[in-house]
Amino acid sequence: MKRRVLLAASTAAMLLAACGKEGGDKPAAQPSAPVSLERIAADAKGFNVGSTMSARVVYVFFDAQCPHCAALWEAAKPLKPQARFVWIPVGLLGDKSVAQGAAILAAADPVASMEQNEASVRQQQGGIAAMGVADAQKQAVRQNTQLLTAFGFGGVPTIIGKNAQSGELVTIDGAVPTAELAQKLGLTSPG
Repeated sequence: MKRRVLLAASTAAMLLAACGKEGGDKPAAQPSAPVSLERIAADAKGFNVGSTMSARVVYVFFDAQCPHCAALWEAAKPLKPQARFVWIPVGLLGDKSVAQGAAILAAADPVASMEQNEASVRQQQGGIAAMGVADAQKQAVRQNTQLLTAFGFGGVPTIIGKNAQSGELVTIDGAVPTAELAQKLGLTSPG
């Protein structure tokens, strides 16, 4: 019984964690730019999930190799009717991350490609194959990574948006359960 409780506790802790840059748990660099929703909208390349007409926009920087990002992908699904989530691939965890993020961006259906990748990551199978991806897409992922680190973030997932109730800027480091994500973003928690 104790073993099950410990396993559940460690799983919960993992879901609330984040993946960092290669080379260990180094603290994030000092930001060279303030976090700006306008700059993210103008400079980041991602794909939309959820209510495309929603005035509520939530930006999610993710790494295709990050299991915490895969957990957040699932946690955000119930909130799709209330907001437009823009998923922005970065390459914090290596070259494979860059290639997989680029493949997701280049896909005819990025949401389906992301779904396939995140399911593979959750099953510890390494994500989607990413052969022959155009250099332009890989460069977009590298630029997304530079933007994330310019804001001083060193891990993923990183969630940035405005609270729907207060209008205040919200930044969340790491994966959080659906109810907590809804609360922090000022959305209605489902069920």
